Amino acid sequence: MHVPDPCTTFRFSTAGLPQPARAEAVRDVHRRERSVLPAGLEPIEPLVPLADRALHVDVTKRTLPGLAVVTGTLSGVCHAPRPKGAAGPGEGDLLIAINVSGHSLARQRDTELSLRDGDAVLWTRSVAGIGIMRPTPARFLGCRVPRSQVAAFLGRVDDMPMCFVPRDTEALQLLVTYARGIAESVPLATPELQRIAVSHVHDLMAAIIAATRGGRAVGDGPGIAAARLRAIMIDICAHLGDGDLSVADVAQRQRVSPRYVYKLFENEGLTFSSFVRDHRLVRAHRLLCDSRLADRTIGAIAFDVGFGDLSYFNRTFRRRYGATPGEVRDAAFNADLARR
Repeated sequence: MHVPDPCTTFRFSTAGLPQPARAEAVRDVHRRERSVLPAGLEPIEPLVPLADRALHVDVTKRTLPGLAVVTGTLSGVCHAPRPKGAAGPGEGDLLIAINVSGHSLARQRDTELSLRDGDAVLWTRSVAGIGIMRPTPARFLGCRVPRSQVAAFLGRVDDMPMCFVPRDTEALQLLVTYARGIAESVPLATPELQRIAVSHVHDLMAAIIAATRGGRAVGDGPGIAAARLRAIMIDICAHLGDGDLSVADVAQRQRVSPRYVYKLFENEGLTFSSFVRDHRLVRAHRLLCDSRLADRTIGAIAFDVGFGDLSYFNRTFRRRYGATPGEVRDAAFNADLARR
């Protein structure tokens, strides 16, 4: 369990624990995190081991003012968010649980929802409470936000019993991409960055609620735009090796227009082509410094990362790193020898 600043990050895993000791450790997660959280921040929702099931928990949770994001894998456990009357400062929370992969079963009183890959369930706290059973391994992502903050985007958010959100809901897909970045990689080192990220998640949550009400399609709020741009950047990085990668290809996969892709980059002071070029250069630099790839020619590496013109690659590489690809490779090789 690890809790560094500036965002409170909590990690827990049963890996390395014998099966007999896991149940007690899992039941204690909620209390243990509460003991180390700063005042005003709420711990992970309780986890209850399921009888006669192999138990495995591996979670990471980041808590900021106005947002908690949890991601990981659960198996042999019931996620049992606290009902109204037992949540303390979190009484007014709005919660969403996304079944990234695997199978989960959500229950509230007589209602039962089966969640498959990409499906989600959304609710506000009530006296009934809910339970999300994951008897077999399931990857999940959950967000918890103050209802009042999301209501600012919608006018009001009434009490909401457990509500199914299908996987093809566009705002849900954007939330998964954006929230996963917050949970797993984005540093958010300053209060201003934290505030912006939290506001974007509130915007996306409001768009999901609007979709469950049969409301308008996803628009251009700041959170929507930020999540779209992150999804586009991930798409580009996954296809860098495609020498014919174009804005039209990315736009088609992301179901937006090429003009909109250009606009998103321009709003951040970037261009599509410079983003692609710079990330190809970064990937090429990493490969050139990898001693395991010493038998690969510089030309082969340039083509592998998507450059179709070797002279252009050499020129832009030197401009960015102040050295030729060969010089960078030699320096990395010599440094590796010195460490041995």
